[in-house]
Amino acid sequence: MKQARETPDKPLRILHVLRAPLGGLFRHVTDLAREQVARGHAVGMIADSQTGGARADDTLGELRASLALGISRIPMRRNPHFSDLGAVAHVRHVIRTANPDVVHGHGSKGAVYARLPGLLPGASGAIRAYTPHGGSFNYQPGSNIHRVYMTIERLLASTTDIFLFESAFIEGRFKDYVGATRALSRVIVNGISPCEFIPVEPDAGAADFLYVGELRAAKGIDTLLEALAGVRDSTGIRARAVLVGSGPDQAMLAAQATRLGLNGQIAFAGPMPAREAFKLGRIMVVPSRAESLPYVVLEAAGARMPLISTNAGGIPEIFGPFSARLIPPNDAEVLKLRMLHMLAVDPASCAVEAASLAAFVEQRFSISNMADAVLAGYREAIACRRQAPARLAHKAA
Repeated sequence: MKQARETPDKPLRILHVLRAPLGGLFRHVTDLAREQVARGHAVGMIADSQTGGARADDTLGELRASLALGISRIPMRRNPHFSDLGAVAHVRHVIRTANPDVVHGHGSKGAVYARLPGLLPGASGAIRAYTPHGGSFNYQPGSNIHRVYMTIERLLASTTDIFLFESAFIEGRFKDYVGATRALSRVIVNGISPCEFIPVEPDAGAADFLYVGELRAAKGIDTLLEALAGVRDSTGIRARAVLVGSGPDQAMLAAQATRLGLNGQIAFAGPMPAREAFKLGRIMVVPSRAESLPYVVLEAAGARMPLISTNAGGIPEIFGPFSARLIPPNDAEVLKLRMLHMLAVDPASCAVEAASLAAFVEQRFSISNMADAVLAGYREAIACRRQAPARLAHKAA
């Protein structure tokens, strides 16, 4: 679905606030920043200084010269902590110094830092935008941590001018667990660039299966390992898999692989660019338990990789008319059967399926349309903020 192009107007001053400079969230922010700079806007960024490693350092280093509002990195913890007070004070100082028109918070923690200063005395006149990227909405509903985070979301909704949901799934979660607000709300799907629709061919020695992403529980990699062991135990086929990425559960997953006798079948390759990773496997597996609108699925679809994916979060929005191909999460037996099917199926049939999904994704998930729609959302929120005093004056009269 094609989004309206941004209309020419005064350049904006835009400050993006996020926590971890890694994964799809970081890609989203850096893509937006580049597109916004290319359209003549002044952009800045605040991010955590303790995550992301060398890849984040390199990416931010390349961006630094083009960001007129600068890059600021400070320690930010994933979970609530007393150090958050200092981080909020730092963000407030940067907002006062940079004088942005827009403060755009990304992810739960980044959005706390971006929006909380709006509740404090002397808040700037910048509009506050919020893109969840899953975040707190991916926790199990009814759990204690989910209730805590939804309470925080309701509190901060009052200082949000526009919600820019990256999937209809997350918008639905917001409505269910936070409720209605007076803020503007838009679903603006993630997008990838034209060069990412060039097919990627696997290396000659590529593994049978490939996982690309963070190594943590929500990604369901433990289910993939169980399914891989099931393939071996039921057929004798010792299929190989490469896991690309890093994360807090890597040691646990390595121990599980050892326990299942998979050490000769599993390789942990570490983080690398997605299109480089795609060469390492013939079939991409996305066994996620929770997602919003994952970039890695868009990227794999664009590269025309055969895909096995769970029906989690916003993934059906990416598959659209092909969502019947998705499987339930947390089911190692169903995943095993799909893996066996993909190993046996004619490669030409896989190529046809991959091409049909790539064509759908190319039509709907454009990085240019995403950036234009976000900027149009900013301008609409700014216009609403300016009109508010006039409406109040009219009511008083």
